[in-house]
Amino acid sequence: MTSLARWCMRRRLVVVLLWLVALVGTGAAATLTGSAYSDDYQVPGTEAARASALLERAFPGQGGDDVIVWHTDRGTVRAAAVDHRMTATLREVAALPGVASVGRPELSPDRHTAQASLVFRTGPGAPGTAQVRKVVDTVRTAAAPGLSVAVGGSTVAGTEASGGHLSEIIGIAVAAVVLLIAFGSLAASLLPIATAVVGVGTASMAVSLLGHAMTVADFAPMLGTLIGLGVGIDYALFIVTRHRRGLKQGLTVREAAERAVATTGRAVVFAGGTVCVALLGMLVLRLGFLVGVAVAASLTVVLTVAASVTLLPALLSCIGERALGRRERRALAATGPLPAEHATGLAVRWSAFVERHPKALGALAAAVMAVLALPVLSLHLGTADQGTRPATATTRQAYDLLARGFGPGVNGPLTLVTPLDGAADRLALNRLPATLRHTEGVASVGPATVSPGGDAGVITVVPGTAPQSRATSELVDRLRTTVLPKATAGTGLDVRVGGMTAAYDDFAGVVLAKLPLFVGTVVGLGCVLLLLAFRSIGIPLKAAAMNIAAVASSFGLVVAVFQWGWGSEALGLGGSGPIEPFLPVVMVSVLFGLSMDYQVFLVSRMYEEWLATRDNRRAVRVGLAETSRVINSAAIIMISVFLAFVLSGDRVIAMFGIGLAAAVALDAFVLRTLLVPALMHLLGGANWWLPAWLERRLPRLSIEPPEPAPAGPPPAGPTTVIPTRPVPALARRADASHG
Repeated sequence: MTSLARWCMRRRLVVVLLWLVALVGTGAAATLTGSAYSDDYQVPGTEAARASALLERAFPGQGGDDVIVWHTDRGTVRAAAVDHRMTATLREVAALPGVASVGRPELSPDRHTAQASLVFRTGPGAPGTAQVRKVVDTVRTAAAPGLSVAVGGSTVAGTEASGGHLSEIIGIAVAAVVLLIAFGSLAASLLPIATAVVGVGTASMAVSLLGHAMTVADFAPMLGTLIGLGVGIDYALFIVTRHRRGLKQGLTVREAAERAVATTGRAVVFAGGTVCVALLGMLVLRLGFLVGVAVAASLTVVLTVAASVTLLPALLSCIGERALGRRERRALAATGPLPAEHATGLAVRWSAFVERHPKALGALAAAVMAVLALPVLSLHLGTADQGTRPATATTRQAYDLLARGFGPGVNGPLTLVTPLDGAADRLALNRLPATLRHTEGVASVGPATVSPGGDAGVITVVPGTAPQSRATSELVDRLRTTVLPKATAGTGLDVRVGGMTAAYDDFAGVVLAKLPLFVGTVVGLGCVLLLLAFRSIGIPLKAAAMNIAAVASSFGLVVAVFQWGWGSEALGLGGSGPIEPFLPVVMVSVLFGLSMDYQVFLVSRMYEEWLATRDNRRAVRVGLAETSRVINSAAIIMISVFLAFVLSGDRVIAMFGIGLAAAVALDAFVLRTLLVPALMHLLGGANWWLPAWLERRLPRLSIEPPEPAPAGPPPAGPTTVIPTRPVPALARRADASHG
């Protein structure tokens, strides 16, 4: 690491240019090739996936769900003025580029609401975002006093306006303010921002290119940006803090940067590695689009770590002593090396307070985490349909109008598809709707339709409840396990239940079945890394428990906000609804990685003090007091970045933002400040226990080697020569001794 830092500073212009070339090059390539993200979250092999594949093969191009809806409270939609206005609008929409067809109007039973199917072209003629928005604008111009008009469907939903890059800008601005307050130097505060932006920008463009080589979910770029900005700014913050400490001790700019990268830089690489290990744990699930999410997020973390240990040293050498504030530079010039910084004030008092009352404070922290985790007991994984979008969205308005006029189930009909082989199968298919109409939870059943080739049939079933309702999920299960097997017994029909609710239920079932293996893999790998780093059984087990507590409590807040709807409308996040099935997996991966970061930086200082004194109380007290300021600053930055993404306009990203921000806040200000030190005080020397047989077999790993004593005036007495750089033999001997 020292050699790497030295090379980057000697060739600082080359390093800066290489990073700029990487950023511009990947950006140009991504612009030329375009994006190829996927919004298909189906799991191959499930019943809903097989139904969807058969439907697409037998009825190509008929799987769209876009629709034009209008409603009037003055008379009916058949009134001359309304009918004339909407007929002209539908004719105008049908002539727009990218539109394949507009269906005939279908009236609600009370004749106050009507809908017309809207089919967009696919393939080379598929409309872009601007063309879809043109369709929406054309339809919305038909609205008039007493006449509400809206457009719904997945194609329209994908183009609705979002926060754009406002969330990133706000997050970066808040981070810059925190850094300026922490450092007191504008130049130093800008370096972590610049490093993170370059690393994340390069990664974002690389992820866009990656989408052409493998399946990458459409939320992966925003998720990668969210994680990358958070960890990238934090990692650079840790390195710049150590660099500033070296400058205050009288080291030259080059020596301070080398020491910062050789010590804190190693810890950053280790912490980034743990985040990647946690993210890549998603690979054990063997779910196609999650593989792309794991690789994309890991690539972002790798590039931000690389920027922190290469680009950052080069930039530090460029700004020289301006990494210190003006007052600090004047004091350094006037008095020489500044006295070593020790924790003072609130940090020391709080650390001593925790030491005096570990049982009470530990119990309080545990109670807080347990209460916040309670909503997880009611967790409902499933479809978050367009009824959860903000009330101002046209898709939400269309959803509400359809539910009001045709019933809530029309927003998510179930599709029953079966292969056909001969006249007997077609006859059995025609008898099936009559049976389905008498099924509990079914609002209406459409006629059986046979494909043009005669090899498949489809029946549309409209539930009596909304797509995201538990009752609709129960209907899907009842059809699959009871109604359809009984109705098709003795026939050749193999009816498959598909549709939005069925697909999400299948996905949730697969995820829940594999969740224990996934969590076990992530926790196990994290424990192995911490076992190697701290040579203790207690530290990894305690870290695993703390990480699980952080995940459970943060998920409790996500359930309260998004599933129970506590404040969701006020925050502009739409109505209440189920939690996306893939959210637990991705959040567990990310949260385990981020929680491990703070564990590494906190316990590393405690471990260093333990090795020096063998006094557990002192080690915990000193470690907490001396790391609290930098960890709290890093946490505030990460929380600000994550919360800013709530403004993205995307419900899934808002879930990630609130969940991750809550987890980091609880981790930094409850777990690492209260519960972890309290438990370590109570366990005493058992924190650092390791069986002798395991001690002999474990390889030795040093996350952050101890830095040499700072240069300073020699003590009184005989002349003492203090070399400015250790001779190679002594350096090797010191490394071997520490190892």
